[in-house]
Amino acid sequence: MIQRDVFLKEFRGETIGSVGTQSSSEEMFQNEVLRPILKLQNDLFIASFKNYSAKYNSDFNSQTTEEKLAIIENAIQKDSKYRNALRGIVIGLFTIEEYSFYVQNSSNLNKRMMTMLIERLKSQVQLFE
Repeated sequence: MIQRDVFLKEFRGETIGSVGTQSSSEEMFQNEVLRPILKLQNDLFIASFKNYSAKYNSDFNSQTTEEKLAIIENAIQKDSKYRNALRGIVIGLFTIEEYSFYVQNSSNLNKRMMTMLIERLKSQVQLFE
């Protein structure tokens, strides 16, 4: 297990965002764990949403930018199966210690994770065309 944890931390890369003495444990987790994983998995999230939109919203590319942004948000907020799949893509790169922290704080961390993922996908909406 120790080798896996060391590998994951090195593979994910450095902390993204500032972490200071005033940071809450959830904010530290967000910047040290969630942000690097979201960055690392970005191409997979893009491919996943392309597949999702082709399956469930075949006219996605003909929508206006505002409509596309709304579709992205609704897909993640309202489709629990899709949201759980995205969550699994992130959780699979947690160390055992990180997973233990996540389990105890899952409600707040899930909100942070999905909010960041929605914003990440929305900021790259042009890649879905």
